[in-house]
Amino acid sequence: QVQLVESGGGLVQPGGSLRLSCAASGSIFSINTMGWYRQAPGKQREMVAVIIRGGMTNYADSVKGRFTISRDNAKNTVYLQMNSLKPEDTAVYYCNAAPSRYCINNDCWGQGTQVTVSS
Repeated sequence: QVQLVESGGGLVQPGGSLRLSCAASGSIFSINTMGWYRQAPGKQREMVAVIIRGGMTNYADSVKGRFTISRDNAKNTVYLQMNSLKPEDTAVYYCNAAPSRYCINNDCWGQGTQVTVSS
């Protein structure tokens, strides 16, 4: 009953930019926080950036100054603008939305989109 549809991933050279989009639909009235997480091979999933309905944001130290998260409440969409990309940013990026009784442990997840930074 909650769907998160992502777009914008792909292959980019070091120093390049990508913008990820995540559109939420369904029973989303209870969702207050949306964010992006990523998981690289051999590593645990980590928080990249989160944003609350009122606009408060939080970033992982590794992306501060390079990534910007934003939210369009009217469109129920969250964005992640990624600049100055590095090879270590390579990972599967997942959109997250919470809380929702329709999702396991009140967390909703997108399908994941691959971001590869390579020359």
